[in-house]
Amino acid sequence: MNRRLSVLLCCLSLAACQGSNPYTASSNPLPAAPAQAANTLDLSAYPAAPRDYGRYRSWAWLDGRLPAGSSWASPELLQETLSTGLDQRGLRPARQGAEADLRVSADMHVERRLRQVQEDYGSYYGHGPYGNHYGLYGSLPLVRTYEEEVMVVRIDLFDANNGQAVWSGSAETADRGSQSERAAALRSAVQQALSDYPPN
Repeated sequence: MNRRLSVLLCCLSLAACQGSNPYTASSNPLPAAPAQAANTLDLSAYPAAPRDYGRYRSWAWLDGRLPAGSSWASPELLQETLSTGLDQRGLRPARQGAEADLRVSADMHVERRLRQVQEDYGSYYGHGPYGNHYGLYGSLPLVRTYEEEVMVVRIDLFDANNGQAVWSGSAETADRGSQSERAAALRSAVQQALSDYPPN
């Protein structure tokens, strides 16, 4: 009985939904295209052409400014290290009086970082972990947070023709050690910063 009643109610509710639709579809015609549209190419409708990094062969400093040094490394060391890194990627310094393909900007500064180190301290209680003996082992993680200074090297490359940013990379290294260790760390950071150039 209940089933018949529920089927009857469903049929009645479906019949109540069968009415005429008060909404009618209508649309206005699209406006005519402007007269200059037939003669103008809209470049924004197309994806940008991939950049040809192979055409960049020479470089010079952006606005003729050499990178500033710091107490961590001299400007000469940064210039020499960066020049060597660019040379390894096929970029040579522009000859005197010749126009460079790229403009290079480099920055070196100190930043503070919070580091966390987790050490697990544990103990075993009982007669031994092997054989028929039983015991209990427990460990407790100890997390230490400390602040350290790191030297961040940032390199930016710009197209010399239009001034557009072409590529950017950065890397960091620990701010400690002797002068020779710092020079080696700077060389490593520059190599790491330039590792993605040219991009694939």
